[in-house]
Amino acid sequence: MTASPELDPVGALLRVLDLSGSDARTTEDIFTGQSQAMPLGRVYGGQVLAQAIVAAGRTTAPDRVVHSMHGYFLRPGDSSQGITFAVDRIHDGRSFSTRRTQAFQDGVPIFSMISSFQDEDPGLEHQQDRPEGIPEPDDLPDLEDHLTGLHPVSRRLFTDRPADVRHVPSPIYVAVDGERVPRQAVWMRIRRALPDDPAIHRAALAYLSDLTIQESILRAHGVPWSTPGLKVASLDHAMWWHRPGRVDEWILYVQESPSARGGRGLATGRIYTREGMLIASVAQEVMVRVPEAE
Repeated sequence: MTASPELDPVGALLRVLDLSGSDARTTEDIFTGQSQAMPLGRVYGGQVLAQAIVAAGRTTAPDRVVHSMHGYFLRPGDSSQGITFAVDRIHDGRSFSTRRTQAFQDGVPIFSMISSFQDEDPGLEHQQDRPEGIPEPDDLPDLEDHLTGLHPVSRRLFTDRPADVRHVPSPIYVAVDGERVPRQAVWMRIRRALPDDPAIHRAALAYLSDLTIQESILRAHGVPWSTPGLKVASLDHAMWWHRPGRVDEWILYVQESPSARGGRGLATGRIYTREGMLIASVAQEVMVRVPEAE
């Protein structure tokens, strides 16, 4: 059954991040979470990423924050069902904690992740600067301006999500305009203010990190999302949090694809605040199957 539409997508995001289950310092590290309603009935990968990070964080010391994760999407999830998260406490050292998190539906794993948490420590610091010449989000068209011609169910995939998303140079929902290159930039922000808790913003950043990163692969070949028979599925996902940042303020996601071959494509991304601070880096490999042109 297809999930019903969500009247408040931001409220739905906060609910899926509010896991129930074990208290942070117990030994029974089992948590459960809701699934966000999705028009096509499949769990959005960024949702399970974010929930797995929340679950792992519930088992660490409060002053340790996530700095990296590496995960594999094993099976499609059913958005009409909840998800169970089991966390293994792999290691707790003087500065770092390592956790393994498995997400289950119907007793089988749909996602598996290793994540690492660290105390905040002083040290060397530098960053790769944000690219120059990218238009500001206020100078770009709103999402609705690009959805003409999409089927209503397909439109809901974009309008029901909790994020405002603006592409540079333009989205690839219906067509790929301009030069076919393996790179793009995307401005994003959650549509309204979130609580000040930095853990919520780190988890929500993971949620957003899976939203458009695949598109640098499709853009390179002129393949829009509306291509009949197109199949795209995330295989694995890695993320590194460098600095704190708020996701209810504009962030810039700079994306590129260094390679595609054998039905797989690799995409990488860097996420900046509007002021140019690099707050995260991302890498993802995806399965891409494009029907043969007749």
